Amino acid sequence: MAIANRWWLRGPWRSYITNLRQPWGKREYTVALAGFAIVLLAFSFIISSDSSSSDHFSGSGDTDLVPLTHLSNAVQRGAYCLDGSVPAYHFQKGFGSGSRRWVLHIEGGGWCNTVASCSFRKTTALGSSKYMDYQVQFSGILSRDQSRNPDFYNWNKVKIRYCDGASFTGHPESEQKNDTKLFFRGQLIWEAMMDELLSIGLSNAKEALLSGCSAGGLATLIHCDDFRAILPKHAKVKCLSDAGFFLNEKDVAGNATIQSFYHDVVHLQGVAGSLKKYCVSKTEPSKCFFPHNFVKRIKTPIFLVNPTYDFWQIKNILVPGPADPFGYWHKCLLNIHNCSPDQIQVLHGFRNSFLKALSEFQQMKDVGMFINSCYIHCQTWISETWHGPNSPKIDNKTIAESVGDWFFERQVSKHIDCPYPCNPTCYNMDFTGRRFH
Repeated sequence: MAIANRWWLRGPWRSYITNLRQPWGKREYTVALAGFAIVLLAFSFIISSDSSSSDHFSGSGDTDLVPLTHLSNAVQRGAYCLDGSVPAYHFQKGFGSGSRRWVLHIEGGGWCNTVASCSFRKTTALGSSKYMDYQVQFSGILSRDQSRNPDFYNWNKVKIRYCDGASFTGHPESEQKNDTKLFFRGQLIWEAMMDELLSIGLSNAKEALLSGCSAGGLATLIHCDDFRAILPKHAKVKCLSDAGFFLNEKDVAGNATIQSFYHDVVHLQGVAGSLKKYCVSKTEPSKCFFPHNFVKRIKTPIFLVNPTYDFWQIKNILVPGPADPFGYWHKCLLNIHNCSPDQIQVLHGFRNSFLKALSEFQQMKDVGMFINSCYIHCQTWISETWHGPNSPKIDNKTIAESVGDWFFERQVSKHIDCPYPCNPTCYNMDFTGRRFH
């Protein structure tokens, strides 16, 4: 499908190129977007898809501005963003039948693996609450428009802002290893955030869904059982990870790029203390940052939303910049329709690796899946991809319908798409600045 008028420049995807806060026009946005594709490859793991944008797609119906709330217990708990500022969240109170039901969504935004990259990150909204938008618009799974979010529209909704750089798993003990002014407090942020949300009503929840996008999706998987443990035993509690299932695959040059990167993140920020003990006891801690190595042991029901042609993973895990020094993959990475037959075969191989990693997990009774074949990254927080007449579908189900079927146990909800380009409902990102296919 082709969607003209560059609607994504007006929507949440604009967050990719608005962090510099410059008053660009459409022409400048196009230039900036092309530059972003290069920056994404050069600084590969700093940025991910979900960020602090307060925008939404034109005509989405998600018109409510939700203010920023700083954690009131942060100083007491020692829970700080990378720069030492107070973490924050956005909260919208539920109503009617949703007054005791909660959806939490953890913002994404990659990770930082060096003092230099974390120092840069702390000058942005992904490392400091000083740069976060005071108000944001809730869309997708956080929308309160019933037509666009039929099952969760009237629930209490929380967007958890991401400012630690390690999927809420860093520990302060690691700060002493570096002569810097960086705070690695991800685990403390998580605990303080949960305490505050419990105090404003989460403790009385009848139903609760923890969700997250990208690095927030990984955080959702890591903390899923912890989330279940703090809620009433009688409550229905489940977890939804959107584009958070990252593969431990070698790149096209045969290098273990992502494994090396995760090793540095885990070592720098003291992440091992938040990882699953049974996994850390058997293998190198950074390998336990990959969902494949712990997801089967999560006791709480999980739903995975993931494209098998996840553009972030393809650009940063499969074909990072150093693995393509002559630019053979450049056009393909900008637009999957530009990929050669040989490149498509490589992408199919990545898809096969993804499905193989899911094979055992897929057999579990309480598992739900929406694994489509789109060139995109994160689909639950945007109304157009979450639920609408033109949303991506598998088996004639939107993501929202599939998640609802699973959460409320209306029917088995395990949807796996056929290989690209079989699905005409896909939204495929186009980084050339022309349009969205």
